Amino acid sequence: METNEIQKKIQELQSLAEKSNVNIDSDIKRLSEKLGEGARMTPADLWKKIQLARHSDRPTTLEIIATITESFMELHGDRYYGDDAAMVGGVGLLEGRPVTFIGHQKGRNMKENIRRNYGWAHPEGYRKALRLAKQAEKFGRPVVTFIDTAGAYPGIASEERGISEAIARNLKEFAMLRTPVLCFIIGEGGSGGAIGIAVGNEVFMLENSFYTVISPEGCASILLRDPSKAPEAASQLKLLPSDLLAFGIVDGIIREPDGGAHIDHVVTAANIKAQILDSLKRLETKTGEQLARERMAKFMSMGRFVEEGGPKSNFFQRLFSITRKS
Repeated sequence: METNEIQKKIQELQSLAEKSNVNIDSDIKRLSEKLGEGARMTPADLWKKIQLARHSDRPTTLEIIATITESFMELHGDRYYGDDAAMVGGVGLLEGRPVTFIGHQKGRNMKENIRRNYGWAHPEGYRKALRLAKQAEKFGRPVVTFIDTAGAYPGIASEERGISEAIARNLKEFAMLRTPVLCFIIGEGGSGGAIGIAVGNEVFMLENSFYTVISPEGCASILLRDPSKAPEAASQLKLLPSDLLAFGIVDGIIREPDGGAHIDHVVTAANIKAQILDSLKRLETKTGEQLARERMAKFMSMGRFVEEGGPKSNFFQRLFSITRKS
């Protein structure tokens, strides 16, 4: 059985278990870990997948929204500084249901990419995203985000306007939203620029996307002292969907057409739409308080380490423990 087929079977088992109210999380995790072991690639093979994630013809946020909604009204501005074309958002009708969509936006050519800053959002982009998410919470609309960025813009202007604060605030506020939040990594998921709009009840990755704390090129430059070793660094970062699923960072993998999402935008968008509808069917039965509590618990449980002679804990649990003692 091919890797993609195994991933599909795992997702089918998850859906069946949820419908039957049966907990098979440990079994799913074990299967996912075995899948990750069996799907090891050479650095060259892995690098080809990363290039697919960065393919210039992959469907963008606005293209996906236009394909899956009956109508869409884009909203602009953060109400503090200005508008950011690298971060888009608005309200669309999804089978008659109003949904707030937010996402990074790249261009198709040089002119568009200059306007969109290659998907590198400034602080005003993240503040716009938060404004739209809070608006969705106020009017009882679910939030769907699309992540496709190498990272937040690291320039001087971005730092002057508070990029770190903007992303940090988004992490806090998105975690506490009392409305369903679904996140889809559709291409590159790079560092804080990605997670700034990726704190959701359920997080999914397209089959040929990747999600990482640093780009392979950045990792190779800093840790391996050689930018040309980016393919080798990528293999060490564990950034593929199968890796992230095994670690419990994401909740599922969305299939792409053979050859990649750029081959057929309509099929890719249809697969994403099917997952949105399936997830909302579950999440919309929960109260706002439940959604916020479960989302917070999901992210607080990520990242384990063991101290000698001590219990397992994660960074946030350790931080809060230290804060309470001081």
